[in-house]
Amino acid sequence: MSVVLLLNGPNLGVLGRREPEIYGTDTLADIEAAVAEEVRAQGWEVLSVQHDGEGDLVGAIHRHGESTVGAIVNPGALMIAGWSLRDALASYAPPWVEVHLSNVWARERFRHESVIAPLASGVVVGLGAFGYRLAARALLHLAAAPRHSPHSANGEVGGRTP
Repeated sequence: MSVVLLLNGPNLGVLGRREPEIYGTDTLADIEAAVAEEVRAQGWEVLSVQHDGEGDLVGAIHRHGESTVGAIVNPGALMIAGWSLRDALASYAPPWVEVHLSNVWARERFRHESVIAPLASGVVVGLGAFGYRLAARALLHLAAAPRHSPHSANGEVGGRTP
C-alpha cells in the first residue's frame, strides 16, 4: 500500500486550542482523519508525524522518504528559517505540498517569506483545515501525472527562465 507522509511542525500538536481565531478549532487528529479520507479511495495510507523540534522533522523525512509516495508539509514557523528542514526536503524525491492554515501573507511581515516553499510542488495557504484536503488531492493528481520536477537545476520553472 502507498503511504503519504503528513508532516507537521512546531505548535501544530495543539491545534484546536491554540489561537482558534487564527488556526480554527480542528485538531490535528481531525486533520489526519480528513487527509486519510481523501487518499483512501486511491488505496493510500497516511503516516502522520508531528514534532516541535526541527531535527526530529528532518529525521522523519530521512526515515520515511524512500517509503512514501508524497508528503503534505506544514512547517509552521520553520518556514521562516528552517534551513535544515529545507535541506532535508530538497533531498525528498516524491512530490510534496506545503500547507499553512492561515494566510501567512495577510499576517505579520516576518511571516511573508518561506525558505521551504520554493522547493515544494505546490503551496496551499489560508484555507484552514480544508487546505490539507486540497493538498491531498494535489498529491493524488501529481502521483498520476508523469514524473517531473517543478524546478530544473538551472533555475527554470515550467520549462522557461523566470
